[in-house]
Amino acid sequence: QVRLVESGGGLVQPGGSLTLVCAASGSGFGNYDMGWFRQAPGKERDVVAAVNWSGSKTYYADYNKGRFTIWRDNSRNTASLQMNSLEPEDTATYYCAGAQTAYGTTWYAPPKTIANEYDDWGQGTQVTVSS
Repeated sequence: QVRLVESGGGLVQPGGSLTLVCAASGSGFGNYDMGWFRQAPGKERDVVAAVNWSGSKTYYADYNKGRFTIWRDNSRNTASLQMNSLEPEDTATYYCAGAQTAYGTTWYAPPKTIANEYDDWGQGTQVTVSS
């Protein structure tokens, strides 16, 4: 189990950029898939991007592919999301999440992308895109 804390949210104009950082503590960070999810008022929580336990495989939602980049640093126990060309539709609360994997999971196994597959969650950080 890991404890996750997000930072980096805020108010940005359309076309601007933000970097979100998730800091993890506890046992087994290197065995976890890490994901960023977002939830706007009245809508379901859904995946933004995810990276597998080894950092060798990523996933991006269609609406942010080419604009966002996810990466992790297992030596620092962090998972980050760089967001460029932000649009008002990106306004939401963004959550960092971790999902435990089996020890036999391969280096290039795809990361989990469904919210119900994730076990540990951060408190969320607000991203507002507005002029």
